Amino acid sequence: MSDDIFEFIDDNEVTHQENNPDGDSTHSSSSWKILIADDEPSIHEITTLALKDIRYENKPITFLHAYTGKQAIEILKQNPDTALLLLDVVMETDDSGLAAVEVIRNQLNNQSVRIILRTGQPGSAPELDVIQKYDINDYKEKTELTSKKLFTTVYTALRSYNDIIRLEQSRQGLEKIINATADIFRQQSMEKLVSGVLMQVMSIIGIDESAFYGHSSSFIGHKNKQLDTNDANNMIIISGTGKFEDQINRPVNQTLTPDIIHHINIAYQEKHNVFTDDSCIVYLRNNSLIYIDGYKKLNKIEQSLLDIFSANVTVAFENVELNEEILETQKEVIFTLGSTTEFRSNETGNHIARVSEMSRKLAKLAGLPEEEAELIRLASPMHDVGKIGIPDNILLKPEKLTDDEFEVMKTHTTIGYDLLKHSSRPIFQAAATIAYQHQEKWDGSGYPQGLSGRDIHIFGRIISIVDVFDALSSSRCYKDAWSESDIKKYFSDQKNKHFDPELVDIFINNFESFADFRKELGDD
Repeated sequence: MSDDIFEFIDDNEVTHQENNPDGDSTHSSSSWKILIADDEPSIHEITTLALKDIRYENKPITFLHAYTGKQAIEILKQNPDTALLLLDVVMETDDSGLAAVEVIRNQLNNQSVRIILRTGQPGSAPELDVIQKYDINDYKEKTELTSKKLFTTVYTALRSYNDIIRLEQSRQGLEKIINATADIFRQQSMEKLVSGVLMQVMSIIGIDESAFYGHSSSFIGHKNKQLDTNDANNMIIISGTGKFEDQINRPVNQTLTPDIIHHINIAYQEKHNVFTDDSCIVYLRNNSLIYIDGYKKLNKIEQSLLDIFSANVTVAFENVELNEEILETQKEVIFTLGSTTEFRSNETGNHIARVSEMSRKLAKLAGLPEEEAELIRLASPMHDVGKIGIPDNILLKPEKLTDDEFEVMKTHTTIGYDLLKHSSRPIFQAAATIAYQHQEKWDGSGYPQGLSGRDIHIFGRIISIVDVFDALSSSRCYKDAWSESDIKKYFSDQKNKHFDPELVDIFINNFESFADFRKELGDD
């Protein structure tokens, strides 16, 4: 609306490049967007001419143009990453610029873009009133904007915008770390933890490139834990994405170039992250690391976020290793108790081992999740643990038990349950349920509670089948092993009586695989 144009001085008096040897910028775009909103075309031309050679942090300017307040709002909707808005106050209306500020800040919720009001009619929008009432970052009269002052104003605004973006990226990055760490700390197995860490690192730095998780030296839960030298020559790829996806269990020194191996060794020796022009090595204190290949160069914020994340992940690894040690101890206790019971009751040599593996197999065939299938495998050795409370004259009697003796024998279910029920550990809770319910029958004629149908826990129903199958398949001092045809007929006859009919169908349909496994793990 004004005929006042900028008063220019020699452009040679200004330097259009900030000294920034690192070229480090958090802004992901290849240029800085500046929106010029003014109803005078000449203002657009002169502003563009004055600023066209500016580079901030080694990135040039991209100019966007609006000639009304409404156009400015629409362009910002499409370009929310605009760094600076040079906004005329008076365009299609006397306050269109001020109205645009309200929409940008309150409706578009764009708090990042720097807004500089420019007016050729300062009387229509007094500076003090505007600064106090509107969320703008500067107020300039067009007559005061020489080329040098315009440059200084724009440069300062870009620096301010970049600082805001850095802070926002830091906030978002820390939020990702908090979420990622929470997710990772929920993982209870090393395999899932490794996969989760790899995925979360890629998410934090916002890339989808080839990467792998590698480990050297002792690695609880991994078959290569005998390694004891912490360098790339003894590193195994545990999990990978992209071109490393099919390199699992391969030595790193057979996969990467000598130059990259050199950087990995530096990470190990100096125990910190290493960043090169086209790769990133995230060092984790548990003698493992993440290698990311062909990624964009990380800025300082992203590097700092990875430093924080790697420290948190190390704690997660230590927790999982501790959990796995506890789990291994629980397994040993369970198998030792199960073996003791097996030995005392003169069960055949590998009975509990076969029941354990076959229960997992049937659970998987029945559609149970991997976690539950593994839980029943670990807990099943305790199904007869209550027999340690049965007197020898009853437990070891070769003849048929009397009614009174059988009543005593039946108490092994409640004895086992009472032994195990007080533990809060999932394995012992599952073992307690199995010990209590594995003698229940589908039709309700079992013991000790007389449960029927689906009131019997799925673990109890599964153990009931595999325990009886193994017993029928075994030779005892008082009987010969049954033939496979007789065993199949027995289970068919007992469907809907002793056993869950659906589980029986699954078992019979896969009978050969169970029989083959039974033969493979025969009695010692």
